[in-house]
Amino acid sequence: MSTLELRSVTKVAGGETHIDAVSMTLEAGSLNVLLGPTLAGKTTLMRLMAGLEKPTAGNVIADGRDVTGEPVQKRNVAMVYQQFINYPAMSVYENIASPLRVAGADAATIEREVKKAAELLRLTPYLDRRPLNLSGGQQQRTALARAMVKKAGLVLLDEPLANLDYKLREELRAELPRIFAESGAIFVYATTEPTEALLLGGNTATLDRGRVTQFGRTVDVFRAPVDIVTAQTFSDPPMNTVAAVKQGDRLALNTGVSMPLRAPGLADGPLIVGFRPHHLAPSQTAPDAVPMAARVIVTEITGSESFVHLAAGEERWTMLTHGVHDLDPGTELTVWLEPRHLLLFDPSGRSVASAAHAARAA
Repeated sequence: MSTLELRSVTKVAGGETHIDAVSMTLEAGSLNVLLGPTLAGKTTLMRLMAGLEKPTAGNVIADGRDVTGEPVQKRNVAMVYQQFINYPAMSVYENIASPLRVAGADAATIEREVKKAAELLRLTPYLDRRPLNLSGGQQQRTALARAMVKKAGLVLLDEPLANLDYKLREELRAELPRIFAESGAIFVYATTEPTEALLLGGNTATLDRGRVTQFGRTVDVFRAPVDIVTAQTFSDPPMNTVAAVKQGDRLALNTGVSMPLRAPGLADGPLIVGFRPHHLAPSQTAPDAVPMAARVIVTEITGSESFVHLAAGEERWTMLTHGVHDLDPGTELTVWLEPRHLLLFDPSGRSVASAAHAARAA
């Protein structure tokens, strides 16, 4: 499959709009991440791509041909879910080999492809076992291996690594884009985790209540979100926001803090300012970093990082910082923010620039 195009694809069920006029084009050999919270519409959108569901309106075009009404059986699609699906009566070997047997592959091809996939996914010692005798992670790897050997034109992975241990998940995140890119398939990967989208790279579509808010190169969507909804979707913990007013080359936050802003092309007036939790720091990070008074609400320590929830006037912010910071609730402290990290939105939530981009454009 060289291209998959969605043209104003909409899905309405029970009077509720699950997918809202989604239009996007996916190219062969591309990695495309669907990023959004639970119930954002990721799985429904993938099912529409696969032909498991038919859109209420709009069209699905594969290689220039309208396949909107075609069922999944007539499409060259492989799909792996978070909840792994294997054939319990078959060995791991036969589970992996099953799509090759259906395709009529010869014995030598089946042997070669199964062993290659099993080695990559560390399943070689388990090829004679039944899936029910495997761990959850091993069962998921079996499902992934079966999708790999099918060599489908469209590969849909719906949070496939969620049940794997951390080490294997990190290894597969690095391997999967290469594996499927080499196959020439269109690769679609659904996740709720912004960090996972950044690690995978490729392209990202951010979803909010069934609507694709932005689609483009992952790094571009992260750095230059088109609106505040996209910025919030691509931030974990959620992006901090504060109302502000731009006047000349200064930006006055409603917390009482004033900071420099190099954005001469931007009109004066009210703005919503956003900044990600890892851009707040407990110490000065640069000569132009601006100090802000805050009070600790609660601290969550994860081991290598600390999430410090703060009150700054009436605002509630989160600071993500490395190391263990055991701060008692009510502690007064100074946090620092570099102006270049600011994302700027108009009062309706549409992006007007990031501070760094505005400064470079000046």
